[in-house]
Amino acid sequence: MRTVEVSRFVNAAPAEIERELLPERVVRFEGTFSVNQVEEGEDETAVLARGGGLQTVLVFEEREAGVAYRQRGDEGPFESMETTLTLDRENEGTRVTARSSVSLGLPVASVSDRVAAWKRRGELRRLLDALAADVE
Repeated sequence: MRTVEVSRFVNAAPAEIERELLPERVVRFEGTFSVNQVEEGEDETAVLARGGGLQTVLVFEEREAGVAYRQRGDEGPFESMETTLTLDRENEGTRVTARSSVSLGLPVASVSDRVAAWKRRGELRRLLDALAADVE
């Protein structure tokens, strides 16, 4: 399993950013999947997403200073994937940090998980860029 982290300053208050962190927007901001269905639960929201011939279910939970989500089960591109988005007030805006742990579960994990982390880093960068463009 590999962990990647991407951080970006966003010129908006944490409350403004939190309003944009709806599960379907997060998936769209990452740019890999499109949202097909959203199921609201009591403590979590499940998003059925499809793209590139793959389907996955991402389960979102609100956190005190952000949001966390993970791939449910092994249906999807990863054997496991967990991501947290945290918001910290900084100067006149917010530092948004995306941290994700991924594993493909393939032989030679040192190579395959490195490739998965590289791809995931790109998705997280797109996510933060799109989020910033949406609120600034």
